[in-house]
Amino acid sequence: MIKILVVDDQSLYRKIISDILAGFADVEVVGTASNGKIALSKIEQLRPDLLTLDVEMPGMNGLELLRKIRQDNAEVSAIMVSAVTEEGARNTVKALELGAFDFITKPSGPDMRKNLEALRFQLKNKISSFIAREKLRATLSRKPANTGTVARAVTPARPAGKAAPSAKVSKIKLVAIGISTGGPDTLSHLVPEFSAGLNVPVAIVLHMPPVFTHAFATSLDKKSAVRVVEAAHGQVLQAGTVYLAPGGKQMKLKQTGSLEHVEIVITNDPPENYCQPSADYLFRSVAELYGKNALGIIMTGMGNDGAKGLAAMKQAGAKIIAQDEQSCVVYGMPAEAVKAGVVDEILPLDAIGDRISWLASLR
Repeated sequence: MIKILVVDDQSLYRKIISDILAGFADVEVVGTASNGKIALSKIEQLRPDLLTLDVEMPGMNGLELLRKIRQDNAEVSAIMVSAVTEEGARNTVKALELGAFDFITKPSGPDMRKNLEALRFQLKNKISSFIAREKLRATLSRKPANTGTVARAVTPARPAGKAAPSAKVSKIKLVAIGISTGGPDTLSHLVPEFSAGLNVPVAIVLHMPPVFTHAFATSLDKKSAVRVVEAAHGQVLQAGTVYLAPGGKQMKLKQTGSLEHVEIVITNDPPENYCQPSADYLFRSVAELYGKNALGIIMTGMGNDGAKGLAAMKQAGAKIIAQDEQSCVVYGMPAEAVKAGVVDEILPLDAIGDRISWLASLR
């Protein structure tokens, strides 16, 4: 059973969210708060595991509350309740950088019943992910770290750039990454590790809705040596640039000449694995175009998006890396790829950046 405190300055939203949460198994709503200051006192009294947290509130807003939680090292996580606006997206990205677990968006359609169903669906998914993370943390705290082999994958030491992996590696011309729950914080650690001299393009599918991917790409670009952009239809891939698939769209790659002239194609094709953008959708085009010259990476996230696309990449000769269980927020997407037997290496988050840079530098 997880305990949740609902924090929102609007009484209607406090009631709606509380009523939805009350219908979930393994969830107890322990209280509500109308601003950050009240929430702080209730956190101390009620010891919730999780907050649902609005950003704009009087007295102390959601971002200020998150900073205080981080400063106090309080053992509580937060799911942000965000408006689908540019300002809402920017604030949500800031919240994720401050340690928020994830976010949901406030439905704004004219049909109240559909809005409630959309809110219920989002909350159910995010809380399921949170519960999965907590169970994993409890399991890992009771067992020693795994340093042996898993399936056909290995967990090597931090790469020093001197020893090649066991299998022969072809020249890497593209890095393709699939990531979901915990993705913003994870990518905020990974991408700034890339040097300005990274000589390959990087294409990323992060499960995020429209508007939010642009805000996140802008934030990531400011803290990285490489260029980070929200991908646009018709862009030609360039080395040293990270392309983030736009939310609510699908992204694939199309060759218009040599592998030095590949364009991004943005479509309105339907979701795959309930995801739009979908990692599988991107990975299939990478397998077709790049074959053995691609590096596929699957990282933290719930569900199985990416596993089938990585299988296609693996069959075409690509090298595949999965993030390890210990450093994932939710070990879902990497676990599915490992189970499918398509992963060459399992690495902790703090080793993946080095491995990408090293493999991309091979000639």
